[in-house]
Amino acid sequence: MPKDYYATLGVSKDASDQEIKRAYRKLARELHPDVNKSDDAQQRFSEVTTAYEVLSDPQKRKVVDLGGDPMDNGASAAGAGGMRDPFAGFGGLGDIMDAFFGGASGAGGGGRGPRSRVQPGADALIRVGLNLEECATGVTKELTVDTAVLCDHCRGAGSASGKATTSCDTCAGRGEVQSVQRSFLGQVITARPCPACHGVGEVIKDPCRQCQGDGRVRSRRTVSAKIPAGVGDGMRIRLSGQGEVGPGGGPAGDLYVEVDEQPHEVFLRQGHELHCHVRIPMTTAALGAPIPLETLIDGETEVEIEPGTQPESELVLSGKGMPKLRSSGRVEGRGDLHVHVDVVVPTKLDDEQRRLLRELADLRGEDDTSVATNGSRQSGVSGLFSKLRARSNR
Repeated sequence: MPKDYYATLGVSKDASDQEIKRAYRKLARELHPDVNKSDDAQQRFSEVTTAYEVLSDPQKRKVVDLGGDPMDNGASAAGAGGMRDPFAGFGGLGDIMDAFFGGASGAGGGGRGPRSRVQPGADALIRVGLNLEECATGVTKELTVDTAVLCDHCRGAGSASGKATTSCDTCAGRGEVQSVQRSFLGQVITARPCPACHGVGEVIKDPCRQCQGDGRVRSRRTVSAKIPAGVGDGMRIRLSGQGEVGPGGGPAGDLYVEVDEQPHEVFLRQGHELHCHVRIPMTTAALGAPIPLETLIDGETEVEIEPGTQPESELVLSGKGMPKLRSSGRVEGRGDLHVHVDVVVPTKLDDEQRRLLRELADLRGEDDTSVATNGSRQSGVSGLFSKLRARSNR
């Protein structure tokens, strides 16, 4: 005698597909062993699962409505050796639902359903090379980008004539197609995006020839990017809505401009600080003098070399470094400029210059035996090394 699958699910014979699905989901939650610990829960769960398999298949439901039983052919989860565990291989109730509804969930038991043809566009990234002056003062760059733009023929509609879309014949507008696979539970229904409409549920009968119905085309365009002062290598500037237009004429993503800072021939940057070297003759180091210095931002300035300036001395010019760019995009103050002094010792002297230097050495009491080592005269060198040896022997 044919089974009454409608009664098993507790629905009428004229119940819709959605009513059958909701009834199954409700009973599955009540009867699953993770929820219901009664002895007959497993058997009842197997029965309602089989009923849903039958009534959700249009061909099998037709057999039932004609008075037959499509499961009489022996295609069941139970083998000749007895009933198998219908829950083996599943982690829990959520896995069971995913197997039957393609991972969908939600109130009312509805499936995933068709997705919108209009989707947001992707973000884009472009690198721009800047020299140190441009990083310090800020600059506006005209950038050429290859991206997706709105189709100017159909304005994103995708239709050549502007006609409305029609329901997909393959999936009947659901955006997904179902396939039946045999498992230990019987026949398991899985869903995947419809290959004809790509999950949209609608098709364009007369797609635009320019964009082939996508609503967008690839194009090269120019974008004006305002780079603020104080940017550094690897920083990104976000241009909202300047990325790719989405499918179906969807909203454009963002364009990110990444800074590629080029090395400078004079200044070395370390964060907000700048460093440079100046070469001065030994006479200037000894006597002192003001010297001109071309800064990065402020033009020429005067640096005072103090008398007796030693090689590798460092002068700090406060506020002459890079602008300090905050996360808010505002510049708050500037770093310092560090001037490193290199004292140049002449390598070639004429007779008169050599004579004058010897006179200076005599006047200062400097001769070959008064060479200092580590701040001590030659006479004290042995004492220095003696101390070092004593420390190493401890």
